Parts: sequence; structure tokens; C-alpha cells
Amino acid sequence: MHVPDGFLDAPTSIGTASLAAAGVAVCLRGARRELDDRTAPLAGLVAVFVFAAQMLNFPVGAGTSGHLLGGALAAVLVGPFTATLCLAVVLLVQALAFADGGLTALGTNVTLMGIVGVWVGYAVFVAARAALPKRLASIPVAAALGAALSVPAAALAFTALYAIGGTAPIPLRTLAIAMAGWHTLIGLGEAAITYLAVGSIVATRPDLVHGAGPALATPKLVIRDGALT
Repeated sequence: MHVPDGFLDAPTSIGTASLAAAGVAVCLRGARRELDDRTAPLAGLVAVFVFAAQMLNFPVGAGTSGHLLGGALAAVLVGPFTATLCLAVVLLVQALAFADGGLTALGTNVTLMGIVGVWVGYAVFVAARAALPKRLASIPVAAALGAALSVPAAALAFTALYAIGGTAPIPLRTLAIAMAGWHTLIGLGEAAITYLAVGSIVATRPDLVHGAGPALATPKLVIRDGALT
């Protein structure tokens, strides 16, 4: 999923860099509402986990590679604003220290994984959480659904960017088939990992899971006809 230098033309790269910069600026403000003394250390652990997971790349054909994204997992655990910041930091370190994704393509990678991957995954999670029974056991299931759909969503977003400003000698149809097909499978793997990770934390410290907030809300006691309901 890491886009290298020169894969997209300059106008497209500048456009995604502008979008990424605006997204990070918004998330810097939003993260203040998500982080506190308890959850800040978890954000650091999430960034380390995502960093390690994304370093495991494997080719999927048509000059592209695939790996776990971790966006939906991060969003469920620490909130979508903080998750975007975690992904942005991870991608910056990877580009500077390991040449994993080009510097001129950093905005593209942040847009795809830190914005599309995180926010599509979190939106699906919120929708699934609302549809599922209101209990803690539903949180890992909803998170897995978000993870499963976030990966192909990011892959399709990249395909759209390539259709707009792609410069590599790869037919669009070939690229689209490779990205959509393989990243659907990767999404299933990411769903399984997300389910296990979120499930284990929910089972021990549900108060640390941002997405579990509604399930932990204390119901209000209402007196009706002399009885508590």
C-alpha cells in the first residue's frame, strides 16, 4: 500500500499532500478530546504495533505491495483523530528511516492509510456497533467489520488516484484487479487480528477502549409507578 516516489504525478501528489496536511491539522485539535492520562500511553503502544505490522510487506503484483494497515484498530482503541495522528507519525518514520514509501508521496500515503483507512474503518465500526446488541461482546465484532472494509477502501482510493495522475507503465485495469483482489484478502486477515486485539483489551480493560464508550455508559434510573426502571 505504500506509494513510492514518482508513482503519481506532481499535481496529484501536491493535492494529496494538501489534504493530508489539513486532515492532520484537524486531528491535532480533535485528539485533545480523545486523550487523557489513561489513554495516552495506549496511543503510543498502538503506534508501535501499527509500525511493526506495516513493516511486513509482500508483493501483490502490478508493481504494488500489500500489508496490514491498522487504521480501524487504532481508531477503535484510541479514537479516529488520534489514530490518524498515529498513522501519520508511523508513515513519516517509515519514509525517513526505512525508505518505505517516498517522501514526495508521504501526503498520498497519509491520505490513503491515515485518513481513508482510519475514517472508513471507524465509520463502519460505528454503524455496526449501532446495529449490533448493546453489549461489550459486540465491540470486537464491529471493529473487525470496520477493519475488513477499511483495507479495500484504501486500495480503491489509491486506484482512483492512479486513474487521475498515475505515471507508472501499469494498465489501470491490471492495477485495479490486483489492488482490490489482494487487499480484500488482506482485509480479512486484518479483521481477524483486530477482533483478537480489541477482544482481549475489552475483556480486561474495556475502559481503555475508545469505541466501547457507549457500551460502558451507565443507564439512567427512572422511577415509574414507584419502581425503578
